[in-house]
Amino acid sequence: MALKITVIGTGYLGATHAAAMAELGFEVLGLDVVPEKIETLSRGEVPMYEPGLEELLRKHVAGLEGSTGRLRFTTSWQEVADFGDVHFVCVNTPQKHGEYACDMSYVESAFSSLAPLLRRPALVVGKSTVPVGSAARLARLLTGLAPAGEDVELAWNPEFLREGFAVEDTLHPDRIVVGVGGERAEKLLREVYATPIGEGSPFVVADYPTAELVKTAANSFLATKISFINAMAEVCEAADGDVVKLAEAIGHDERIGKKFLRAGVGFGGGCLPKDIRAFMARAGELGADQALTFLREVDSINMRRRAHMVELARESVGGSFLGQRVAVLGATFKPDSDDVRDSPALNVAGQIHLQGGQVTVYDPKGMDNARRLFPTLAYAPSALEACRGAHVVLHLTEWAEFRQLDPVAIADVVVEPRLLDGRNALDPAVWRAAGWTFRAMGRPQA
Repeated sequence: MALKITVIGTGYLGATHAAAMAELGFEVLGLDVVPEKIETLSRGEVPMYEPGLEELLRKHVAGLEGSTGRLRFTTSWQEVADFGDVHFVCVNTPQKHGEYACDMSYVESAFSSLAPLLRRPALVVGKSTVPVGSAARLARLLTGLAPAGEDVELAWNPEFLREGFAVEDTLHPDRIVVGVGGERAEKLLREVYATPIGEGSPFVVADYPTAELVKTAANSFLATKISFINAMAEVCEAADGDVVKLAEAIGHDERIGKKFLRAGVGFGGGCLPKDIRAFMARAGELGADQALTFLREVDSINMRRRAHMVELARESVGGSFLGQRVAVLGATFKPDSDDVRDSPALNVAGQIHLQGGQVTVYDPKGMDNARRLFPTLAYAPSALEACRGAHVVLHLTEWAEFRQLDPVAIADVVVEPRLLDGRNALDPAVWRAAGWTFRAMGRPQA
């Protein structure tokens, strides 16, 4: 009999996972405690921007014309418990307010709500990013609360989604990692992921702690690589070197690789910053804090880049933002997303605004979320309008749309043709040829 799958939590991760499981041929039931989310998803609509996700939803959500009907949504825990053979827990683990540690309350609530209703054999699969040691504790909670007892097992299956590529990463993952306590859990997960495994995706079987550590270790490595090249950008500025050429040269070394070596205003979003901080906090609890002290410097370098961009902008307009109009191109923390959580672009815009600058922001997809987070900033309907009357233009999110801008047309609407490239994604020669004073982080000024 074919497995039936539930997905608990229908945010960015859960909605993507539910739609992907339906695409892989399973009957899927998604649950959320927020009725508005369920209503939105049941219409085949997504509350966030993620390329390809809405099309995938519409292909499978029950009740929509032409859909397979394999995907439904509910607010009922009982319905989920009765329906599913495999339950994926995809709830959020944000950073605790005022602390480095992550907030496990949503995960705890999900397990506590589901477990007492499990009266037959089932596999509960955690996908949320949690502190190492959580899975073993949650496994005991499950067997203790579930009427089916030992027949309810736990596995940990961390997600590695890149915003903007989440659908592709779920359907064709570069690896599948599962932390299991027994052969039955492994067998069920091999069945769930049979299609990507058949396509060649590596299937890595580990114990609980190792599976939990994989996600935080991977994110810590990526954050370290970004902060490394940004530290090199600081040295390049001091020595009049070119960090772009430096990155190109070291990137040819296959041990290093070219990815994540673009210097700029640093990383943000809902994962990397909070994950490395939670990792440091958990290492401290385990008595291994010295092993991760380097991550404190990784975090510090990252935050310093934002402050440096503000300094460069202030310097470019004569030392004070008072009476100066600043155009900010980009609001999201990365392109192909509408996510503005811990966005370097908005952080820089907000700092300049607080220092008296008149800031106008434009982003192709993140405007609504940016307005909710920073309602006091000004927003424009296009890049051209954002730049109109500006004394300096800041490029802070590397959308393809910004790389295609016409420097001559933009020069016609600004007060002063000054551009600061906070992502090292624009061609300095093209902009300088159009009369712009162009400066990029870690690169020679001319």
